[in-house]
Amino acid sequence: MSENKPELPDRLSANPRSPFHVEAIFEFDIGIKLNGKERFDVEEYCISEGWVMVPSPKALDRRGQPLLIKLKGAVEAYYC
Repeated sequence: MSENKPELPDRLSANPRSPFHVEAIFEFDIGIKLNGKERFDVEEYCISEGWVMVPSPKALDRRGQPLLIKLKGAVEAYYC
């Protein structure tokens, strides 16, 4: 029952306009841990640089999208 899943990249973005967006990976469920704690609100991550971007709860950019906040720490990405 092994599915042929693509390897998770070092950097991945959920935004389709980003150059780091890989559509084939989003066909599967992905989990992200920051400092050992699972996060469900990650928009973008970079494992080698050790950061994740999460949306701000209130602040919006000029297009009406939530501003992203960078959180630093040990990042782990995995398939659920």
